Amino acid sequence: MPLSQLLNSASYYTDLQQAVELKLSKEQQLELKQALEKSEAKQLAKLFDVSLYARRELERRPELLLALLNHMQLGVKLERYSYKELMQVQLIHLASIFKSSEDDSIRLWRHLAQLRIIWRDSNGLSSLFETTKELSFLAELCIQHCVDRHYHELSQSYGVPRCAEGKKQDFYVLGMGKLGAWELNLSSDIDLIFAYPEKGETDGDKSVENQQFFTLLGKRVIQSLDAQTTEGRAFRVDMRLRPWGQSGALVSSFGALETYYQSQGREWERYAMIKARIVAHSGEGARSDEMMSLLRSFSYRKYVDFSVIDALRQLKEMIRQEVRRRKLDDDVKLGAGGIREVEFIAQVFQLIRGGRETELQDNRLRKILPLLEKGNYLPEGKAQQLLEAYIFLRNCEHAIQAWNDEQSQKLPQTPEAQNALLSYLNINSWSEFEEQLEQYRSLVRREFAELIDDNPSAEKEQNISEDASALWQAASQGLCHIDGGLNCEALHEFSQSTAVLHLNTDSRSRLDSFMPVLLSELEAFENGSDMLLRLLPLVRAVVRRSAYLVLLMENPIALKQLLQLAQASTQICEQLAKHPALLDELLDIASLYHLPAKEELADELRRVMLRIEEDDLEAQMEALRYFKLSHSLRIAACEVTGVLPLMKVSDYLTWLAEALVEYCLGLAWHAMTERHGFPDGEKNCGPSFLISGYGKFGGIEMNHGSDLDLVFIHDANIHGETSGPRVIDNATFYMRLGQKLIHLIDTRTHSGRLYEVDMRLRPSGESGPLVTTLKAFERYQEKEAWTWEHQSLVRARAICGNEQLREKFNATRKKILTQPRELVKLAKDIVDMRLKMRGHLGTKDSESDLFHIKQDAGGIVDIEFMVQYLVLAWSHANPSLATYTDNIRILEALALTDKLSTQEVEQLSTAYKALRVVMHRLTIEQKSNKISVNELVAERNSVVAIWQRLFGTA
Repeated sequence: MPLSQLLNSASYYTDLQQAVELKLSKEQQLELKQALEKSEAKQLAKLFDVSLYARRELERRPELLLALLNHMQLGVKLERYSYKELMQVQLIHLASIFKSSEDDSIRLWRHLAQLRIIWRDSNGLSSLFETTKELSFLAELCIQHCVDRHYHELSQSYGVPRCAEGKKQDFYVLGMGKLGAWELNLSSDIDLIFAYPEKGETDGDKSVENQQFFTLLGKRVIQSLDAQTTEGRAFRVDMRLRPWGQSGALVSSFGALETYYQSQGREWERYAMIKARIVAHSGEGARSDEMMSLLRSFSYRKYVDFSVIDALRQLKEMIRQEVRRRKLDDDVKLGAGGIREVEFIAQVFQLIRGGRETELQDNRLRKILPLLEKGNYLPEGKAQQLLEAYIFLRNCEHAIQAWNDEQSQKLPQTPEAQNALLSYLNINSWSEFEEQLEQYRSLVRREFAELIDDNPSAEKEQNISEDASALWQAASQGLCHIDGGLNCEALHEFSQSTAVLHLNTDSRSRLDSFMPVLLSELEAFENGSDMLLRLLPLVRAVVRRSAYLVLLMENPIALKQLLQLAQASTQICEQLAKHPALLDELLDIASLYHLPAKEELADELRRVMLRIEEDDLEAQMEALRYFKLSHSLRIAACEVTGVLPLMKVSDYLTWLAEALVEYCLGLAWHAMTERHGFPDGEKNCGPSFLISGYGKFGGIEMNHGSDLDLVFIHDANIHGETSGPRVIDNATFYMRLGQKLIHLIDTRTHSGRLYEVDMRLRPSGESGPLVTTLKAFERYQEKEAWTWEHQSLVRARAICGNEQLREKFNATRKKILTQPRELVKLAKDIVDMRLKMRGHLGTKDSESDLFHIKQDAGGIVDIEFMVQYLVLAWSHANPSLATYTDNIRILEALALTDKLSTQEVEQLSTAYKALRVVMHRLTIEQKSNKISVNELVAERNSVVAIWQRLFGTA
């Protein structure tokens, strides 16, 4: 295509042809013609259509058109490394053509890169997020180039900055806002914060303090980017987000940053810091992770942080007021339903929940929105709708800014600029554009409006009774003669406690707002006084971290659930007092009263643990314990409210333990193989190791607070050794694997133990090896085991580990249980053991009015011993009796034999369930296992009668 025809395709800019041809030599004109013949003419015409800025720059410097067509790889998506290479080549090329200074070369490069980006974006060669990422690359590489240049120059004058120990100190540039999130727009300024690790001085002859050196460096970087020259600016630099704003030091040490954010940091700074990342640094930047960890600990609390709600509510109202005051309806960023409101929706949840749900600490909006929907914080389908709205609004923003390279988000008013926007977005008419824009903005407006309750206090104040307000005021002042129907003395004691008296102003205000709400709600309960006594330790535990009080005030449903659980269970209140983070579980009723299936439970645990760094064992152990605590709370809530029957409660408690134990085995295996390699070098086989559970764990009948009776078995070659750098024999490897596993499960951390582990049921008990071979286990069971150990084997079950070893263990168990036994001796052994236990653990003579649910005659242990006796006595004739490990299914199997009548099976099953229901209830209420001798009489009598029939002569 002839040059004149191509350039004239921009019909409203006919003098461009003449301007270009006059300024280029004949050789350059030929080169341009050849370049144009290789390129897409329509794409160049589209660039002219959408961008007055592009026309102006190409008229002023036609050489840029040659560089754009020949060198800027217009048809290719560039990642950071390739972009860096292209920039380095073009900086040299542009300086050579235009004889420009280094700072002007940066500006020329920025123009050339902007033209590439607008070309690709307007022609549909680049998605929104590819465009914003490339713009972010452009900015951060320009910053890095200036940092490198000026650091080198200053080091020549002053030497290298070092700390007191002589270690080199690097300069760090923190990118905030859209730059930090790889979401920069076409004409954006860049918000930066400068930092360095430690104080000290440079090591040159003309030594200066590090603070002075890095301040000089920061000023030069800003000058190189922001100063207005004949080539314009590279980027407008905004430093107002640094500590103390414009009045603060230009550069801060890590220590100064930490001190500021811990003592002076405000909520809006936490909000701003969500998008922060290091975009440039001198040297290797070895302490980048340290700096980001410091900043994350400021933005994100380790708990669900509802204390920020008030600040976010104020920020939301400020956004609304600004829209009204400045009449920003034509602004796609700041107007109602605009870009800022989409970002606010995402960042609210990040700020509140990002401390615990660390995947929400990502600073990219397109990553956060789907996570919010996955976590049920946004309705189903809403994340995609908001993302589509965001993409449309950001594309509008780019179209507006591409027109004249101005930092504006206002819709154009002139027909020429409006047509350019329509061309950029490929929309046919202005009315069609306005219709689409309104659809997206309406969607965003609705979500923004529903995000935070605008005026929560008015409604809550209506629910506070005068008696409740007076009671709290009276208790606080020691006027205990006022009786609001609750325990005023306990309230007074609480209000005068050290924890309350030393509260700061904000926390005290939150407490004074919360207590009347709580007392008002308690008035509706018959046992309100008892509930108050249960709840005050929880309030005392969270009063300094008053975000939890805000959580309950902001979420009436959560407070209602707390009261319902407090009415039913002392244990739940105590758990919440020990671990207030569990209050978050009360926010979602659907989640609180819905328990996942067994496979879903393990999958959820895996997904939770993916958030934790692999090498952070402490964090992994804490996460495992929180997972157990949160699910235990949900199980308890389902139990006390009648959502789940007893058998399902035990199932879930057992499944929870299985999932956690199996995950811990994986952690222990990974740690051991990393250190010692694989036993016999069999890398792909996994551990030749088995965890078997006994007692309630093996019998799928766990209670709240049950410990784990475990036996570890391996089946490796005892003469073999590992293949890693620290070689050990296989037996030692598996012994240490067992020790590591117990450490992971049984060690007490901040959140307590995962479970208490009991290993005394292993062969030879505490004197035996921690891990035994399957052959040794079988030999012990055949030759040395006592009757009570075979009783325990009835309840033994393979939990996790090698599948082949699991099958071998099951075969061994069945082989031992189905051996014929001398019945008189068996009965005598079992009765002797039972009487011994009853004497030690049952009620005493002085407790004739009480009955011990487990240990007294007719109790749970009697049923378990009878079941174990019948399995050991008759499995040789009825092998199906050795199939199951839980008492109910064993009883069902016994019903198919003639060893118990159908009526006896029904009586034992009914009694067993009734006794366990009461025991579970007493455990949750933290009461002893002793009840009135007048309770469950019929059930106990039926158990005693069957016992007498089976063991009367014994």
